[in-house]
Amino acid sequence: PEVTTKKRGRKKKTKVLNLIDRLVNYKASVCLFIKNLCVPFDNNLAERDLRMIKVKTKVSGCFRSEEGAQEYLTIMSYIGTAHKHGINAFTAIREALLGNSDIIFN
Repeated sequence: PEVTTKKRGRKKKTKVLNLIDRLVNYKASVCLFIKNLCVPFDNNLAERDLRMIKVKTKVSGCFRSEEGAQEYLTIMSYIGTAHKHGINAFTAIREALLGNSDIIFN
């Protein structure tokens, strides 16, 4: 870190040192996937599910109503579940409109 003339407070740490400190402090959580095979290596799936909501909010500014936001989340949740079961989004929506929304749970 660069030396400053300030004498009060902590010295500034580098990004690498901050990362090392976090890995040391949270070692058990970081390495949990090694001990428990049910724990995924990363949480990219959860992040991908949230990313579309953030993009929608960023593009349109906000949802016009709470009801509209809830409907959007319901549809995106259904499509996400269909995708996780290997079903095409178009097929899942078509089947839901035809009254066969349980196709994604088979």
